[in-house]
Amino acid sequence: MNPIDYLMSGDVTLSDKLLEIFYVVNGIVALYTGWKNLNDVGNEHRVGSAVFWLLLGFLFIVGPWIPSEITGALVIVMVIPAILKRVAPGSGKDPGEGEMVGNYRSIGMKIFVPALCIGVFALAFALFTPISSLVGIGVGVLAAAFILRAYSKKNTPTVFLNDARRMLDAVGPLSLLPILLAGLGAVFTAAGVGEVISGLVSSVIPEGNLVVGIVVYAVGMAVFTMVMGNAFAAITVMTVGVGAPFVLALGADPVVVGSVALTCGYCGTLCTPMAANFNMVPVAILDMKDKNGVIKKQIPIALVMLAVQIVYMIVMA
Repeated sequence: MNPIDYLMSGDVTLSDKLLEIFYVVNGIVALYTGWKNLNDVGNEHRVGSAVFWLLLGFLFIVGPWIPSEITGALVIVMVIPAILKRVAPGSGKDPGEGEMVGNYRSIGMKIFVPALCIGVFALAFALFTPISSLVGIGVGVLAAAFILRAYSKKNTPTVFLNDARRMLDAVGPLSLLPILLAGLGAVFTAAGVGEVISGLVSSVIPEGNLVVGIVVYAVGMAVFTMVMGNAFAAITVMTVGVGAPFVLALGADPVVVGSVALTCGYCGTLCTPMAANFNMVPVAILDMKDKNGVIKKQIPIALVMLAVQIVYMIVMA
């Protein structure tokens, strides 16, 4: 199916159509980042950076419409500069202290309004419409852009593009890690990793003991999330391997078990560098000396939260 037929098809939901449009927008931003890096003589790795971002933008835009073999080949080419550490931030000018202080004095705490738009729209779309919350995030970003434009006429589309480029440059290839880890979870599930885990756990968990099953499931969610960096990827594997045969099969409430298991996974998210968008991106943006500084502060909280979630699952399930 070509893009025109896809957008005109009655078999494709409005949510999927809108989501595809936002993917195209993401691709355009990535293409802009690649083009700016290619022309940035101050970036010593400008060619590698351009290859990475240009191919990423291209795949965001045309990925669904080209053969999967070509997509796979382009992904391999795209990650080569990242592997060789040839993707680097450009030499774009950051806002000066005077500019930031002036903006704060003119806008003040109202700066949080556009930031909250993203969460509010995502929640509203999820609760009150049949459209994906991911689309709600995109709409929230657009609403935030209009609000920022209303705050100051200096906030032109070029400013938004340059700031988006600056953010992507700061995060770098780590921005792809959540997508890759989610894909890895699907691969693990299809490969039968859950069944292998189930076979290993069956020799440890006493038959018919729901409490032990819950503890192993919850701790396994946290540990496997630390390995994969994504609780959504971990829960498919751990539910097949532990949750279904050793918890749900004994009559536990699937609603409680499923939701709390994800929260247990999030405790693992706090403790791993694999969760790059939470634990590595702030380090890069804030230029922290200790790359694991965020994780070290979060580990005690994560352990307390995991213990509380286990007790909660035992009591409520």
